[in-house]
Amino acid sequence: MKKSLFTVGILSVLLIIAFFFIAKKYTAESEPRIYNPADLNPALVDLSLHALDQGHRVMDFSLTNQNGDTITQADYDGKIYVTDFFFTRCPSICPIMSNNMEELQEIFKDDDRVKLLSLSVTPELDSVPVLKNYAIKHRANVSKWNITTGDKRHIYNLARKSYFAVVAEGDGGLQDFIHTPNFILVDPLRQIRGIYDGTKKEEITRLVNDINLLLK
Repeated sequence: MKKSLFTVGILSVLLIIAFFFIAKKYTAESEPRIYNPADLNPALVDLSLHALDQGHRVMDFSLTNQNGDTITQADYDGKIYVTDFFFTRCPSICPIMSNNMEELQEIFKDDDRVKLLSLSVTPELDSVPVLKNYAIKHRANVSKWNITTGDKRHIYNLARKSYFAVVAEGDGGLQDFIHTPNFILVDPLRQIRGIYDGTKKEEITRLVNDINLLLK
């Protein structure tokens, strides 16, 4: 009798351990992975960060939104958010990207855990009034979606060393210019959880799925 109870006990412990590892594996596979610079296409990553394989967090930032308000990392603390880089005069990919950001805003309009952040790559042209008109055109809700301008070197540094959004080197100077379709998904711990082509519907679907996984 004692031997039977002992056997049942051992089996119970083994089943609990097996269940724990299966559940852990399922969870890890269900939510999007964490990306560090070493995991990405080296062309997207500043040379100084190529070897970094853990612990990357997006940088602090200070930008000006469509209402003329200063927007910082504090406005996104604890949030899941999507970042893109655009310019209002762009005739090609940017209108598609902004339409897709507008779609994301609509999908997550009732969930204050999700926000959007757009940064102009021609900040000298995209003044606050210009951004305001652009925001109105795309029905941007400022509590959900900040469309921003700021110091060009700061924005370009964020693109290259923080969000890894662009395949190009440069110094953020007068002749420097970046143009990228990438949407970057950032989690509440400021970790990158995915990079998506913001011009493709199937990529937006994948992005929405990944956001929902993080929300769970």
